[in-house]
Amino acid sequence: MTNDIFGPFPGGAEFAAALTDAQRARFEQLGANLDVVERRIADACAAAGRPREEVTLIVVTKTYPAEDTALLAGLGVTDVAENRDQDAAPKAERCVNLPLTWHFVGQLQTNKARSVVRYADLVHSVDRERLVDSLAAAVRNAERPPLGCLVQVALDKEAGEGEHRAGVAPADVLALAGKIADTPGLRLAGVMTVAPLAGPLAGDPARSFARLAEIASAVRAEHPTATMVSAGMSGDLEQAIAAGATHVRVGTAVLGVRSPLG
Repeated sequence: MTNDIFGPFPGGAEFAAALTDAQRARFEQLGANLDVVERRIADACAAAGRPREEVTLIVVTKTYPAEDTALLAGLGVTDVAENRDQDAAPKAERCVNLPLTWHFVGQLQTNKARSVVRYADLVHSVDRERLVDSLAAAVRNAERPPLGCLVQVALDKEAGEGEHRAGVAPADVLALAGKIADTPGLRLAGVMTVAPLAGPLAGDPARSFARLAEIASAVRAEHPTATMVSAGMSGDLEQAIAAGATHVRVGTAVLGVRSPLG
């Protein structure tokens, strides 16, 4: 690279003018994809009778280089997500000067907590008390502001499926939410789910996200500030928005189809 698109962040026309030919081609491709996704979100909000401002687009940048993250920032993206610390940590460090909010959305091992709290603003995948304790200890050691945490809900576990998959059963959400809310250094932000692959809700994202909405309402009844509902991806963001999602996590529709190894 002959320029530095990683900051200090110029934004606007100055940012675009600094791009190489290859970067500009990718910038335009990402911009076109973002336009399509933005129209889908706007249309879904209109159909649901919701203001567009109620839904935040999180672009999932996993498997793509830091340069793509910088280009997305240049296009006005404010929220990005990663699912593996070994990829996220160096990428976040490279992009430290960009005006981005970082979301960690993958299954998280307790021994990675110390690394994740160095860059993540929110962790969407909190699914056990031991992880709550590890994240809180890491926040204290890092002397950073409170970490936003979402309870990952495994909807298939309500039907006795997915025992070994990430996420907590709906019946256990309130207890874990309470644990997060009562733990210094953490902030209970809301709930997250992925449409299940097994059980009676498999293949039915509309019903899946409606069930999550019920769970989210129960959490808010006890913790009124836990307003985030993270649901919906490239293939089902419309159903998620119809059910009340506040954040949709979109990767492929913006960045393109990932390699099988991703």
